[in-house]
Amino acid sequence: MSIHEITEGEVAFAAPNAGKPCSTWFKTVGDLQTSSARPLIALHGGPGAGHNYLVSLTDLTSQYGIPLVLYDQIGCGRSTHFREKMGDDSFWTFDLFIAELDNLVDHLQLREKGFYVLGQSWGGMLAGMYAARRPKGLLKVVIGGAPCSFPLFVEGGKRQRAQLPLEIRKDLEKDPESPEYKRASEYFYKKHVCNVDPMPAPVQATFKNLEDDPTAYNTMQGPSELIVTGNLKDWDGSEEAKNIEVDALLVNGRDDEVSDLTVEPWFRSIPRVKWVTFERSSHMPHWEERERFMELVGTFLTKY
Repeated sequence: MSIHEITEGEVAFAAPNAGKPCSTWFKTVGDLQTSSARPLIALHGGPGAGHNYLVSLTDLTSQYGIPLVLYDQIGCGRSTHFREKMGDDSFWTFDLFIAELDNLVDHLQLREKGFYVLGQSWGGMLAGMYAARRPKGLLKVVIGGAPCSFPLFVEGGKRQRAQLPLEIRKDLEKDPESPEYKRASEYFYKKHVCNVDPMPAPVQATFKNLEDDPTAYNTMQGPSELIVTGNLKDWDGSEEAKNIEVDALLVNGRDDEVSDLTVEPWFRSIPRVKWVTFERSSHMPHWEERERFMELVGTFLTKY
């Protein structure tokens, strides 16, 4: 049982062109208002993966006293779903998710106190673009396993697939619905997405979220990590990243599907930045090298 106060709630969110009322579900670990420590807001990947696989970040509360905010972005988990907006490029945008994050920050009354943001994968892209807008109250940002350029992400993926066994490469050229493709995709995921075996239950829950409602993921990413056809396919954030004025920490794994090739533009663009690659990790060092990850992030957030 956690020794920290845990609360859950929902906040109404007026999503542009939603066509219906919607809300964002969130959970806080630790006391956001009375603690002297600034809270950390965690942005999950996908889009549509849900908060589940980021629960390991509660280590930062236990070890460093950092209150934590987890939430499900709209379109997944316990927040409002929009299955009717599959393929709607005008709805699923950075602006939508930035507005949702700002709405949550205001609801939790964090502007004056100040807060940190940590984003992983798609959440790291979101964190970077949010920081680039210089929101009031943001103190530091952590960008984990996040491409700064989707064309470079695609190129990095091609290079990684070229290193796979021949049989796996051939199966990845088959119909994505075929058993052969799915087995080969699982091989890739175990090498480049999460190398913990068996996969932690919270990570499995994240994949279940994507299976349950792939609307945001399919529209923005595509049918899988290996097939990029969504509206992010041409995105590049390197110019906007130059506007990030807070201290930034970049994190990826040596075998990360988000390879150094696609992290490097963040490093080149952000004025005040540190980059750490975890040698025994792929895409999820917060599970794969959990102790070292928490030490790195906790120290970065609390050291002034």
